[in-house]
Amino acid sequence: MSGCRKAKKARAKDTHDRGPDWYKDAVIYQLHVRAFYDSNNDGVGDFCGLAEKLDYIKDLGVNAIWLLPFYESPLRDDGYDISDYKAINPAYGTLDDFRDFVEAAHARDIRIITELVVNHSSDQHPWFERARNAPPGSPERDYYVWSETGDEFEKARIIFLDSEVSNWSWDPVAKAYYWHRFYACQPDLNFDNPLVIREIKDLLKFWLDLGVDGFRLDAVPYLVERDGTNSENLRETHSVLKLIRSEVERLRPDCVLLAEANQPPESTLSYFGKGDECQMAFHFPLMPRLFIALAQEDREPIVDIIEQTRALPDACQWALFLRNHDELTLEMVTEEERKYLWHVYATHRRLRINLGIRRRLATLLNGDRRRIELMNSLLFSLNGSPVIYYGDEIGMGDNPFLGDRDGVRTPMQWSADRNAGFSCADYVDLYLPPIEHRFFAYDIVNVDEQRKMRSSLLNWMRWIIKVRRSHPAFARGEITFLAPANKKVLAYLRSYEGETLLCVINLSETAQAAELDLAEWAGCVPVEMFGGCAFPAIREEPYTITLPGREFLWLKLFPADQVDPARGVPHEAMDRPDLPAADKPVPPRPREKEGGRSDNPASNRK
Repeated sequence: MSGCRKAKKARAKDTHDRGPDWYKDAVIYQLHVRAFYDSNNDGVGDFCGLAEKLDYIKDLGVNAIWLLPFYESPLRDDGYDISDYKAINPAYGTLDDFRDFVEAAHARDIRIITELVVNHSSDQHPWFERARNAPPGSPERDYYVWSETGDEFEKARIIFLDSEVSNWSWDPVAKAYYWHRFYACQPDLNFDNPLVIREIKDLLKFWLDLGVDGFRLDAVPYLVERDGTNSENLRETHSVLKLIRSEVERLRPDCVLLAEANQPPESTLSYFGKGDECQMAFHFPLMPRLFIALAQEDREPIVDIIEQTRALPDACQWALFLRNHDELTLEMVTEEERKYLWHVYATHRRLRINLGIRRRLATLLNGDRRRIELMNSLLFSLNGSPVIYYGDEIGMGDNPFLGDRDGVRTPMQWSADRNAGFSCADYVDLYLPPIEHRFFAYDIVNVDEQRKMRSSLLNWMRWIIKVRRSHPAFARGEITFLAPANKKVLAYLRSYEGETLLCVINLSETAQAAELDLAEWAGCVPVEMFGGCAFPAIREEPYTITLPGREFLWLKLFPADQVDPARGVPHEAMDRPDLPAADKPVPPRPREKEGGRSDNPASNRK
């Protein structure tokens, strides 16, 4: 029996009714099939291997998986160059393997979000082969955008500055230029052609019939081009999105559309429409400002951008993230901010690509456990649904000496065994080598080791996810910022249906105190949400909180008569999950370096 079918039978389906806006309560885990687990030992991860690891994902506490492209592709852009939208890359398995995986995920109450990469295709797609051989002006030719001169759309910026000198490339077969916003191997589809719209609708039905719960819409700002504009965020693009939304509503009302639109705040907001375009969009304006705020020890970059982007239609939600499969993009910050972030987080030119930084979260933060926890506390408590990049839950490192962005797409580190426990293939057959840098090497940073340690980053992540999911105010509540005089302290309230949570974050390296105006909640008692410790009752005067450097507090506000000052509140009243138990009662000691410091950055508390 295949690993896919074993996983499928592992657990009965959860019958919990999640509702059409399930994405508001989602904690999303982003992964690449080829990077996760290799079941047939050919050096490439596959759907059967992913199905075998579903219990790990479920145990982490997430309830949605976002899959990077797994379609048939020449892999010149890691699968974002698709040559057949209805076929699985043979290295990853078959359509039957995909069906089994989706069924196994649904049995564990995990939703599946896949990529809808329709701004462009591969130049090896049959559509492009047909177009380049078709006469100019024919419907087949017009699947793509052509030019006799390559002079049109001159105001459109070049996105991949490190590799492309123009958005036009000459095709010797068609004897014309074709348009591409990304690599030359990715010609852009022509959404002015009704036949292209029809093809997209057909793709939606195909994958929804296979059980997919949502689509990440790749590169949506660039779907339509117009001369005299920068060909981004055009009115016609939003018309296309409305058509896509209407089609998924007809086919599957609870299907979510997640927009990838790396744009300024106002333009990013536009992809929600009036609630009739995408239900979700990545909060690209926020992400770099989290890193700015941490480096500058100043809350203003965070508060300012959230205040600019809080007005969403009722059914819509931000998707928040710290890192993903691409570079930490700095396209939408000022030139001064970009230089500052490069100076702080990527001093070596090798760490930069295009207008961003190719590093994982742990390496960006130098393996500092306090800063990793602090950034995750923001991810899980600000307004939006959090997205975790595979491996960040254990503090995986990267390899910036691999090409393009491959350095952050290396094999998942399961154990200290050969090839990080990812595959039993020969090392030379692996799609990419595992991380072997001494601080982040797979024999130190891996799932098996961290499962054994109650205080590991992995178990801490399991716990914080459980706490978040136990309190709907984090997912659905209003956010209200407080304004203490000390700008090194970020404080905000999350409120929903009678529940009020207070989050206080010290962005500074050193201990800080802040006086909070909580007079509206006078008489309430803040109770710490991880341990249940009761704090002094709130009074009319300013409420003083002191935090060590790079620390945070999550507090739930209770009426005084529900709290025992000595014992806090009952476990069931807090909805506080138990601390995840380690897999072994007595964990082994981490290996020590000179000076008594552990070799595992994810195990160190500075």
